Amino acid sequence: MTRLMPRAAAHACAALWFACAMTAALAGEAPAVGSLAPTFRLRDQHGAWHRPEDYRGRWLVLYFYPKDGTPGCKTEACEFRDNVFAFREAGAAILGISVDDVASHREFAEQNSLPFPLLADSDRRVTTAWGTLTRYLGMLELARRDTFLIDPQGRIVKHYVKVNPDGHAAAVLADLRQLAAAATPAASR
Repeated sequence: MTRLMPRAAAHACAALWFACAMTAALAGEAPAVGSLAPTFRLRDQHGAWHRPEDYRGRWLVLYFYPKDGTPGCKTEACEFRDNVFAFREAGAAILGISVDDVASHREFAEQNSLPFPLLADSDRRVTTAWGTLTRYLGMLELARRDTFLIDPQGRIVKHYVKVNPDGHAAAVLADLRQLAAAATPAASR
């Protein structure tokens, strides 16, 4: 005997399918793990310029997120904020990137006491080059929630695709600690 799906569940499944179907990648391929991080130059919430090469000699957590002020983006940013001292202790800097402008980033950072730069990619060149530009619901062009972990030599060592913001910062921190420990010569341990 076949059981029919309740109407509410059927509508929810149809809505989920539609949302997925209406999300389309606009960018090309993301840079490969093992490759040098593609260069860019973007302003942060204070107007200061940042480039990946400015962080050579340190680990870099480069996370792309869709939109300032949205619940998932707030969760992700605040989890990175809450772990910022652990990331610094591990020798890592954190940079967030979205297609929002400098003023939006300033407001978002102030509201959430974010102690790291949020970079404005308003022309969407960086999100496109890093393979994270996505169209949501057929209209909005935003960054997909991806994170890249970059080693002190500027190479991408890990790429997290379409991450869940809950617990993501802790997972990145655990991977960072493991990779940093493996990269440390035995003589200096």
